Amino acid sequence: MNARKGWQQRRSPLIGAMDQAAYADLLAAAPAPHTGAELAALVGLLTGPGKRIGTVAVGHSRDAPSRAAAEAFTAAWEARGGTVLAVVDWPESAASWLRPAVRLTETAPDAWVVAAAPLGFAQLARRLRHSTDWDPARTCAFAALGDHRLPALAGDGTLHGLRGATADGGTWEVHHDAVTGLPPAANTP
Repeated sequence: MNARKGWQQRRSPLIGAMDQAAYADLLAAAPAPHTGAELAALVGLLTGPGKRIGTVAVGHSRDAPSRAAAEAFTAAWEARGGTVLAVVDWPESAASWLRPAVRLTETAPDAWVVAAAPLGFAQLARRLRHSTDWDPARTCAFAALGDHRLPALAGDGTLHGLRGATADGGTWEVHHDAVTGLPPAANTP
């Protein structure tokens, strides 16, 4: 390993002040409360045809809407007979994201579910990709993370494969640096 590559692997994946300033309007917005249609679509992403997901780890920001969404998902998942291996929360800003990243991944769930504000999740996702075996393609999120600017804030390829639900029951998915969505009607069998 050359010195530059070693430095890149050790350096902090924190989002810099310039990037935070560039996305200030995205970062200032608090997540909206989740809807019943959103929760149903999210559960549908995990239980659709061919899915064999039994265990999940749930992560959420510490704001009230994210906490409520995580609690609602946990109740719905357990009511279906699924198992929630861990519920992990994080602040919007932290000196290090390693502790919540490790806690979210250490139980090796089948999938992850996230209810969060964009900045904290972008920071956490960078740490997850940098330091754990987290796979965004095995992760589903609530509507607040379906913003088209989030992949750029999180960094190149960090969120590729992340899927989620919209407030009206549609879905979205991150493809490299773009977020594409499907309306609710396209999600029904």
